Amino acid sequence: MITKTCTLIFLRRDNQVLLAMKKRGFGANRYNGIGGKIEEGETIEQALLRETREEINVVPMNYWKVAEHDFLMSDGDTPWRMYVHTYLCDEWQGEPEETEEMAPEWFEIEDIPYSNMWQDDTLWLPQVLSGEKVVGEYTFDKDDNLLTHSVRIVETLPTE
Repeated sequence: MITKTCTLIFLRRDNQVLLAMKKRGFGANRYNGIGGKIEEGETIEQALLRETREEINVVPMNYWKVAEHDFLMSDGDTPWRMYVHTYLCDEWQGEPEETEEMAPEWFEIEDIPYSNMWQDDTLWLPQVLSGEKVVGEYTFDKDDNLLTHSVRIVETLPTE
């Protein structure tokens, strides 16, 4: 089983959130936050900063953890598990730019394109955008369909 620990960050301004269309690789053709795998020897924070620079060319300045997610897909030839540390950010340096990996776009929070995102996003993203912290567990089949989920609002995240 492929196991990864990852970061995910959502930039926020006023009543908008920045989503990015993944252009290639895992999650291609879906909107998501910005993030990726924590490399050997990196801290969560170092990975968060590196991924944000690489994927949309900005440097987060003020950010805070809002969720921890455990994703599992055990069907098929290449099962995987991802543990994702999720953040919101309201201050950054630079302007989001399209790269080979991601095409960023601002959305009004009430117009988030959930139909073109991972199926779990509707279960937790509204809560974190309204100020809650969440812990989630999700299982998917080999076709990326959500099979089971558990989302809990918490006072403190497991790794805080």
